Amino acid sequence: MARPIVARLDLQALRQNLQVVRAAAPHSRVWSVVKANAYGHGLDRVWSSLSTTDGFAMLNIEEAILLRERGWKGPILMLEGFFHADELALFDQYRLTTSLHSNWQVKVLANAKLNAPIDVYLKINSGMNRLGFAPDRVQTVWQQLRGLKNVGQLTLMAHFADAEQPEGIAGPMARIEQAAEGLDCPRSLANSAATLWHQEAHYDWVRPGIVLYGASPSGEWRDVATSGLKPVMTLNSEIIGIQNLKAGDTVGYGSLYKASGEQRIGIVACGYADGYPRQAPTGTPVMVEGVRTQTVGRVSMDMLAVDLTPCPQAGIGSSVELWGDNIKIDDVAAPSGTVGYELMCALAPRVPVTTF
Repeated sequence: MARPIVARLDLQALRQNLQVVRAAAPHSRVWSVVKANAYGHGLDRVWSSLSTTDGFAMLNIEEAILLRERGWKGPILMLEGFFHADELALFDQYRLTTSLHSNWQVKVLANAKLNAPIDVYLKINSGMNRLGFAPDRVQTVWQQLRGLKNVGQLTLMAHFADAEQPEGIAGPMARIEQAAEGLDCPRSLANSAATLWHQEAHYDWVRPGIVLYGASPSGEWRDVATSGLKPVMTLNSEIIGIQNLKAGDTVGYGSLYKASGEQRIGIVACGYADGYPRQAPTGTPVMVEGVRTQTVGRVSMDMLAVDLTPCPQAGIGSSVELWGDNIKIDDVAAPSGTVGYELMCALAPRVPVTTF
């Protein structure tokens, strides 16, 4: 028999989440961000459920080629652009839109021999200081690109570091406005958080990522609890062992948990080698047979322990939800000191995935 852990993907939830995005930004077109193998969900499994999007955005050219081979004929945006000059032949062949964020990319594009111009997203560094041209360079680069025969439609692009925080996007928006003064052009600025919470950043294209998969950009589920978003991925397993503890008994490596009295615990077939966070502390929420309970002790490579006090009926083979519809992935990530993004992307290849 197969090990009982499985990740289940609700494709209708994915479609619903795209509609939530459209409702939030009704006058914008949508780049559905499917980088990192669709945030760990599997690009090949899920892309067709997002096929009503206006375009797909990603990083790896292999994933872009996969979409073309599967029949996607719409726009594809490469968020980090090309990494080497010889890749431009593939951008040309597969009609990919490239981000440009550095001088060497502009020079390579100017000297490339292409069959037809390619569309370009000129990236502004709005203060995050990862990629992009400084605001005072944008006008010069824009005019340079406008004069290149290899450049098709030109769009301004930026990203926000704090769109989910109280300080918001006022500072970055001011830098973007300074950079774009006098330019009549399309813009793509809004990530998931700005799509939900900052209408002033919507412009022509929004770029939702984490919200498509049903988690919160802020890392707090309560911030999106009334949004209509629905988790796409549910991680399920089963109890494979039962232990009856006495006062003073400990659980797991490092003996981090000590029972204060008689206690029944269940051992679940799920550990950090499956993608569950090793740093999840005692008290991380979990659901057993429909009853909310919590983990106890340190997460092992292949197993973790849960308190069965609230669910005395549970036994060997009882169902366990690690995250999903009832246990929100954000509520597992937060006490573990991380975000739902990481847990999705960390789902291990050994975990079977089914769709419905």
